Amino acid sequence: MNFAAIVRDYTSRHRESARREVRYYMIQPSLEDAIREATLSRLPIGKRHPHQRRIPLRVLQAAERRLQAIAAQLQTATSFAELHRLIDRQIKPIRGIGDLAVYDIAHRIGAYLRREPEAVYLHAGTREGARALSLAGKKIEVRELPAGLRKLSAAEIEDCLCIYKDALHGRVLRIGTRALC
Repeated sequence: MNFAAIVRDYTSRHRESARREVRYYMIQPSLEDAIREATLSRLPIGKRHPHQRRIPLRVLQAAERRLQAIAAQLQTATSFAELHRLIDRQIKPIRGIGDLAVYDIAHRIGAYLRREPEAVYLHAGTREGARALSLAGKKIEVRELPAGLRKLSAAEIEDCLCIYKDALHGRVLRIGTRALC
């Protein structure tokens, strides 16, 4: 498995757009605005993020109300893990909110609060990529991952496990004229 090729492809094709998205949440004028934009899954261009496109707006609005109600707790979270736990406890019980939405919303609010993931959180796509590496659980510590992937941040590794799950499983993934496996 060529982790160097995956990392190269990710950094050249996906890193900058992921960073632009994170910057959008970082520059929100207030925590209230950050919670709203993050929970309603708005992108800088005003559209909804494709990860949450199938979640009905009323479900996202219910999640927003719950998170606005605990804004003070979110503000005082000292780590991404604590922030993720608070958000998970608050919105996961809402029908239609799954692990991916919880992670994405926590990552966005975390950007505003300057709390970055220290571990790789698993949900549908990332779980499949992790399985290819014989890893499982709710989250994976970065040190448990192959050295070739540890050149990326935890959030970037989360992206890679999902984007490159086929390549990680050994299925040939062609990018333009190049094969990644």
